[in-house]
Amino acid sequence: MPNIWAAVDELDEDTQNALAEVLETRGGEDAQGVMRDAFLAAIPFASGSSVLEVGCGTGVLTRLIVQRPGVCSVVAVDRAPRLIDKARSALGEVPGLQFVAADARSLPFDDVSRDVAIFDSCLAHVPEPERAVAEACRVLRPGGHLGIFDGDYASTSVALGPDDPLQLCVDATMEHTTDDLWLVRRLPALVRGQGFELVTFQGYSYLNTDGTGYMLSLVDRGADLLQSWGRIDAKRAAVLKHQARHRAAAGEFFGVVGYLTLVARKL
Repeated sequence: MPNIWAAVDELDEDTQNALAEVLETRGGEDAQGVMRDAFLAAIPFASGSSVLEVGCGTGVLTRLIVQRPGVCSVVAVDRAPRLIDKARSALGEVPGLQFVAADARSLPFDDVSRDVAIFDSCLAHVPEPERAVAEACRVLRPGGHLGIFDGDYASTSVALGPDDPLQLCVDATMEHTTDDLWLVRRLPALVRGQGFELVTFQGYSYLNTDGTGYMLSLVDRGADLLQSWGRIDAKRAAVLKHQARHRAAAGEFFGVVGYLTLVARKL
C-alpha cells in the first residue's frame, strides 16, 4: 500500500486533520519530549544560528527549536500547507520564524545559507531520502550541522507472543505510513555518502504500557486500514480495538518503538 505521507498535501481535509492529531498526540507525550530534548541538546547551535527544519508537521519540534539558546532564525518547511497552518496557529508570532510549503527533496533556498538543518520524524516517510539529505547539504554552510530524529519503525511492536493479532494492526499502520521501515539503520552510511561526517548516533527506546496515546492510535488506525483493504470485516476491527483496551485495563498492554538520533557535520 502507498505511503500516505508521500503525498500528504493531496489528502482530503479530514485525513490531514486526523494525521495532525496523531502528530500532536505523539509529540505531547512526556517520553517523546525527553527524546527530543536530548536530540536538540546534541546539536551545536552557535550564537546567531539560522536553522532549517524540514518536515515540521504541526510544529511539535519547532516549538522547542525556537527556544534553544543561540538560535536566531528558523525556517520550518512542510509539504502540507494545512499542517503548516496548524503549526503557525500553535506558535503564534515568533520573531525570526518563517513557515514555507515545500518538498524536502527540492528546497527553495540558496546554497550555503543555513547553519543547522533538522529532520524530525520525516526522512523515513520520504521517498528517495538521499535527495532530501543532499538538499540539506546543499543549503548548509561548510561546517554546518545536520540533525535527524526518526523512528526505527521496523522495531515497532505491541505483540505479547507470536501471531499476536494486535501486531497485525501495527504492521498495517507502519506499511501505510512509512516509506522505509529500516531507513534509520542505514543513516550513518547515507549521510556520509552525501558529504557529511558523523558526530553522534544514539538510540532510544519509547515504551508504553498503559495502552493510551500514540501506541493505541497505531492499533486503531491499523484495524481501520485492514478493514478498508478487505482483510478483515467491521466486526473483527472492533474486536481488535476492544482487545487493545482490554489489555490496557488489565495492565497487560506492551508497546515499544526504537528511535535513533543522528548529528553530522558538513565537510
